[in-house]
Amino acid sequence: MSIPYSSSLSLSHRPPPLLSSPSRVSRLRISLNNSKLLHLPCKSSSHRWKITCFRNEESSSDSEFDSVESKLPEESVRPDINQSNVVKDDWLSKLKKITEAVFSAEPWTVPWTTKTILQVMFLWITTFWLVGSWIIPFLAHTSGFRKDSLTYRGQALYSFLTDLVEGVAGIVILRHCLARFRPLPSDWFRFSLRGKWLFEVGLGCLMFPLVNRLSQVNLSLLPMLPSTPVTVSNVEQSIFARDPVAMVLYFAVVSVCAPVWEEIVFRGFLLPSLTKYMPVWCSILVSSVAFALAHFSVQRMLPLVFLGVVLGAVFARSRNLLTSMLLHSLWNAFVFIDLMK
Repeated sequence: MSIPYSSSLSLSHRPPPLLSSPSRVSRLRISLNNSKLLHLPCKSSSHRWKITCFRNEESSSDSEFDSVESKLPEESVRPDINQSNVVKDDWLSKLKKITEAVFSAEPWTVPWTTKTILQVMFLWITTFWLVGSWIIPFLAHTSGFRKDSLTYRGQALYSFLTDLVEGVAGIVILRHCLARFRPLPSDWFRFSLRGKWLFEVGLGCLMFPLVNRLSQVNLSLLPMLPSTPVTVSNVEQSIFARDPVAMVLYFAVVSVCAPVWEEIVFRGFLLPSLTKYMPVWCSILVSSVAFALAHFSVQRMLPLVFLGVVLGAVFARSRNLLTSMLLHSLWNAFVFIDLMK
């Protein structure tokens, strides 16, 4: 589980440089009244402006200039275009293309039905609860020790083994429930070092400050109740004690174990399965809400949902589980290191 919180586009027509001498004007093949630039409203949604300024090139034919000139409107604008607006439009265009790339992603080929989806998720949640709350504590009790009586290193090892067993149990359930559908399509549970997956991870890291900000907003909207006792987690206790072995074990839990099996369940299985019944963007949102609910913390709902959206978006773009796993691991490592300050 994630630890508490305190996962391209340019305009195709750029405005030409403003004319700085009469000799440059003489090179225009189209006569413009009062030396004003004309603007042409774009008919497509991806282009805001189209500014025409043709140079006298030997390779261009007069017929091409005539055809363009005939399409120019009569309305004119000022030649001094605000460069800041151009930069702003460029960023908006890039953001729009990224959004379209995610929202227009092709759905997965899903060989199973809603029954299998619900079965996997129910068994996974039940197993997670049984292992963490009953099976591991019972085995520890029968072995003659309790978690509260353990040292920092003992508690860290206890948490590591618990998380490891929970993850393995979840993967076993997933393999068992999907066994009759093998072989699966090639884009299911895909791990690959090829492609631009590191670039996708970098884009996701840019969202970390916003995730952190949302955690603060969530706490301001839903603060801890005054009657709720303030407790310090085992992770925080080990950090305060500066026990190196305990800190390494906890780091392995939050930055290795949890990202691997959580991404396999929520991004590897749930998100693609939902694309059989809803668009990809909606599948990303629904799986993100499920991801947040699985952490059982109302005070962390907003940042967890947004983090799930970021993880789902990079996974939908790359179709590579390694991308979302690494991004998830980096976020958990960022929070863990922040606690050490």
